[in-house]
Amino acid sequence: MVRSLLTLSLLMLGAAATAQKAPTPPGTPASIPFVDHDGIYDFEADGDHAVYLQDRSRKWYHATLMGPCLGLSFATRIGVKTSGSSSLDKFGSLLVDRDECKIDELVTSGPPPKKEKKAKRKG
Repeated sequence: MVRSLLTLSLLMLGAAATAQKAPTPPGTPASIPFVDHDGIYDFEADGDHAVYLQDRSRKWYHATLMGPCLGLSFATRIGVKTSGSSSLDKFGSLLVDRDECKIDELVTSGPPPKKEKKAKRKG
């Protein structure tokens, strides 16, 4: 009897832990941990006012910037500036070339939309 109660309790705890690890819905305010230790794995510009960021566990985020970030669309690398912690959040900035681009909002996201392939010209 005691063994079955213990087993049942462990199963219930496991189910509760699994339920708590449900994926975060897109658009939820977020922070990216450990950006000072290679926390950003990849990025893709979303025009010059936003960027998709991928963390090292391959989760995607979308950062909207407070203004245009010139050069973002052509950047091959970016830096990050945090607000005194090792996590990037809405109080941080992106460093592109020599410009600091302040983040207005950082939310969870899916991957960036696929780019359309350009049709080849017949010539």
